[in-house]
Amino acid sequence: MEIPGPRRALIPDTFPGVPSWPYLGTLIRIALAIGLGLFVGLERERRGKEAGVRTFAFAATAGCVGGLLGDPYCYIILGLLTPFIVFLNIHSLQKDSDTEMTTSIALLLTVLLGILCGKGHTFTPVAVGLATAGLLAWKQPLAGFSIGITENELRSAILLGILAFVIYPVLPSRTVDPWDLVEPRTVWITVILIAAIGFGNYVLLKSFGSRGVSIAGFLAGLVNSTVAVTELADRTRSDPSLSEVAFRGTMLATSAMLLRNAVLLAILSPAALYTAGLPMAAMFAVSSVWAVAPRKNPTEEAAPPTFHLDSPFSLQQALKFGLIFLLLSIFGTLSIRALGSAGFFTVSAIGGLVSSASAVASAGQLAAHHQLTDMSAGIGAVLASVASAAVGIPIVTRVGRNKFLSRRVCIAVALVALTGIGCATVSRPFAVWLQSSVQRGGQSRI
Repeated sequence: MEIPGPRRALIPDTFPGVPSWPYLGTLIRIALAIGLGLFVGLERERRGKEAGVRTFAFAATAGCVGGLLGDPYCYIILGLLTPFIVFLNIHSLQKDSDTEMTTSIALLLTVLLGILCGKGHTFTPVAVGLATAGLLAWKQPLAGFSIGITENELRSAILLGILAFVIYPVLPSRTVDPWDLVEPRTVWITVILIAAIGFGNYVLLKSFGSRGVSIAGFLAGLVNSTVAVTELADRTRSDPSLSEVAFRGTMLATSAMLLRNAVLLAILSPAALYTAGLPMAAMFAVSSVWAVAPRKNPTEEAAPPTFHLDSPFSLQQALKFGLIFLLLSIFGTLSIRALGSAGFFTVSAIGGLVSSASAVASAGQLAAHHQLTDMSAGIGAVLASVASAAVGIPIVTRVGRNKFLSRRVCIAVALVALTGIGCATVSRPFAVWLQSSVQRGGQSRI
């Protein structure tokens, strides 16, 4: 027997085995609403609030009924909830307690989740319900985190949001010069990406940097390897007994720089990793082995270094990254047009001495826009990383003024650089074979 249209709409397509029972869809919506209400209310009940498990379940059920009946009933349910919230806060104030603002907002949100369930939504109410329960349960960690944030860090986060969500959308998505060299959106998205990685690493360094040389050196290298090496060398000049600590921290910062550049290249041009993946992995392994090798005096204990990093994000830093990236992109494009890949390799090596992140980002963007082959972009990223690692040698020599430390860093960095260059040379045939295999596999699936 054919089911009438209004009833048939209540039958979910995912239950073909029960086509003759039109109420299953409604029961699923009600059950989902009650479950979300119980889940959110459970946290309020554990904290001893006036509105607990049953209250939140009833609120979600009322919202679901309103969603099933139609929009006018949704407005009625929301209107009836208002005096209850007012009574809840008055009752809390009479008990010499604070206002139940958090509970009131959570209750209102639970009603809205019930309305969404009544209208047939599933993903949105579940996602919002889980997020609501999480925000309620993580009150202490969130409060502690907010108290620990400095005003400078808060301004940096706001500025990063403005650059990403206010300035970026209004920039033109095409080149703005007659030579097709400058594309504002490409430059800006790379600036945002590098700044976001640096901001996240800064937060990690602030949270874990004081727990040991390994964590501190590695996280500082993710933020800025040059700053990390400089700080370590300066500590050694004031206290020569810290030479072993400085050496391990320098190699860990180098490992972190290589990892950051590989991730950046993978985001911008994944195909370039066919060429750069093996050299960067080999350099990372060699640098990490030097860092974790046993010390000559295992009983020696040293305090972890303190890295005096600048603000996690600032306008000056953003403009610096943007300017370096723009110059590298322009010179890289011009060198490709005039000299081919060899000219781009030279620009990448020079750019790595200044900012390996910007140089790798430039290589990835050129490959993504098909101005450069993926293989050439991978080689350029490797050269930029090698140059960035080599910068540590003159820094340690001039700042640290410790012959023993300078000799060890020189040997270790030279070995890392030779490993990268050697693997890049050897891996070129393998990269060609791997890329062609992946392309054939994609075509066969199509």
